[in-house]
Amino acid sequence: MSPVTFDAPASSSTSHDPARERFLAALPAEPTWEDRLEARSLPLTTRFTLGSRITGVQQAFLDEHGFLVFAQVATAAELEAMEGGIRDLERRWLSEGRKTVYGIPLFVGQDPEGNPFIQRFAFSSCFCPEIRAFVRSERLLPVRSVIGLNTRVGDEERDGVVFNRNLNVPGSVYTGVAWHTDALRDVFYMRTPQRQLNVGLHFDRIKKEDGGLRLLPGTHRQGLWSMCTTMPHFVSQKDYANEVAVETEPGDLTVHDGRMWHRVVPSPHMGWRSLRRSMYVPYLTDEYSPKSPDSPTPAYHHLFVRVRKAQGALSKLGAKLRRRRG
Repeated sequence: MSPVTFDAPASSSTSHDPARERFLAALPAEPTWEDRLEARSLPLTTRFTLGSRITGVQQAFLDEHGFLVFAQVATAAELEAMEGGIRDLERRWLSEGRKTVYGIPLFVGQDPEGNPFIQRFAFSSCFCPEIRAFVRSERLLPVRSVIGLNTRVGDEERDGVVFNRNLNVPGSVYTGVAWHTDALRDVFYMRTPQRQLNVGLHFDRIKKEDGGLRLLPGTHRQGLWSMCTTMPHFVSQKDYANEVAVETEPGDLTVHDGRMWHRVVPSPHMGWRSLRRSMYVPYLTDEYSPKSPDSPTPAYHHLFVRVRKAQGALSKLGAKLRRRRG
């Protein structure tokens, strides 16, 4: 599978090229001083509308705080189609007994009825045409244009398009994710952390009291030392006074800088009510580096697996103690 890029198509000055014109029209506006003042005055809970281009105020908000929330970019029908594709993929991978995809471990836990339940699907767009179509939708062109002129969908790179299903039940292996930055992955690859925007599509209504995505705004401007040492990665779920709870509705699209500290708070609910589904799209600009079925598991995933096992053991111990007290 060859990479798909979204650079501005070549065009002669005399020819009419609709694709090039659409690309140029989607380039983000350069923020003015007034845009930056307005962006700083907006509440951190602001929900924007994704139009034909990123506005000056939206770009200034992203520069200042490191994230954006766009309201209901995907339709209910599109969400159902992608979820249906994921259910089909789950049945296939479970029947095959698959443990990894291109070297990346699958997170397989249990649903509330005790059935096997895949909670993290790596490289989903390589196997699910509904997802592959959505991440290439032209309505996302303004988001891609923010990332860079030669942006491509990383279907076969890093972890690919990742579909998450966080669930709070005794057999879950993926209730949430502790504080981390994505700089750790670059460090394991022996390269300087680069700007990477995490583009997430959300499938459920999640309010602050339901858990969900938390961000420390402005930390995308920190240096490498702070990214690696401010707190241990994938360990702490400590609350911070300045953190932002990102509340989402089905179909919302979030964009946040991977260099900032972020986490996913486990739901306080139990069973299916705790389900939180999200999908993250890697739009990349660095050197093309595809994975294959023979790719080894990266070192950072070995670390992540150990952390998850330790957290799972502590969770089971806590549940056992609560049952005894009850």
